[in-house]
Amino acid sequence: MNEERHIATSVAAMLHQSFPGPLEFLLVDGGSTDRTREIIEELARDDERVRLLENPLRATPSGLNVALSHARGRWVARMDAHSKFPDDYLARGVQRLRSGDTRWVSGPQIATGQGRVSNAVALALETPLGRGGGHRWISAGGRSGRERELDSGVFCGIWERATLTGYGGWDERWPRNQDSELAGRFLARGERLIGIPAMAAEYTPRDSLGSLWRQYLEYGRYRTQTARRHPHTLRRSHLLAPAVVAAAAGAIVGRGPVRHAATATLAVYAATVSSAGVRAALRGAPPSEAALVPVVLSVMHFGHGLGTWRGALQDGPPLAALATAAGLGSLAARLAPLPEPVFAPSLHGAATRTEVAAPD
Repeated sequence: MNEERHIATSVAAMLHQSFPGPLEFLLVDGGSTDRTREIIEELARDDERVRLLENPLRATPSGLNVALSHARGRWVARMDAHSKFPDDYLARGVQRLRSGDTRWVSGPQIATGQGRVSNAVALALETPLGRGGGHRWISAGGRSGRERELDSGVFCGIWERATLTGYGGWDERWPRNQDSELAGRFLARGERLIGIPAMAAEYTPRDSLGSLWRQYLEYGRYRTQTARRHPHTLRRSHLLAPAVVAAAAGAIVGRGPVRHAATATLAVYAATVSSAGVRAALRGAPPSEAALVPVVLSVMHFGHGLGTWRGALQDGPPLAALATAAGLGSLAARLAPLPEPVFAPSLHGAATRTEVAAPD
């Protein structure tokens, strides 16, 4: 919603796309209270390709579905406001889609900080501890790498519009992790998701520990919900953060051997995240930012882990996903949930919404 700090830079990069054909840019406002809407209105006055749309439900997936319902071209791309996409993002993605062996092409993220905490988060995301086991993040020097097949750890993407509408759009019960939920549906049908490093977008991480905590708390909760719906999307690395939270609980309330084992686990964890800060300093990071790397890693891990536990307690544990991760295929098949329809009212109710015209 409130993207005053980033929206102009993000949209400027979008408008410079070198695509061999006409483009439209659908910017969806979810009730921003800063200057975001004013900036978008100025952009719409200056460039007829820009259209401002309303998102009355004020959530990310509903905004995406509003845009999808108004899109008129063959191809559609999700491009987020906290990111700066390369000029050939659309051209590369559509070219790869035309090859016919994939229906979802995306690029990874390159964390680029703006501020002390944001810079520390960017440093943390350059480490395996920050990235996890997926291919969603790369360093600035990784754009020359070869394409990879992705799991549910995806960032944005490009599709044929008919493909997205055929899959039902984004499920609006997922305010976070909605791309992973959508990827789970694609993967369940045997689709290949392709990540191209040259399409990497620069992403600006949160610049406060509080907002980072809330972000990862929500990530954890909806990662659990995604694993419940799509058991095949759970990686074993997703279980590390909730394991650290469980160790912390055991060190506080456990007794005897349980407490000793939990305390030892936390000591190893503390040494591991501290070493990430040391390595950041050795690579030349400013001391104040390198010192924050263990802090932001802990915030990310404990936020994600606590969110995972909260999701399991509120919605039920992802039993089929856990069985899959443990290699118990027959048990996972018995525990697998029944398919559910996609909840996307903002995609199917386009007639009730109006496009906002830029003021004269």
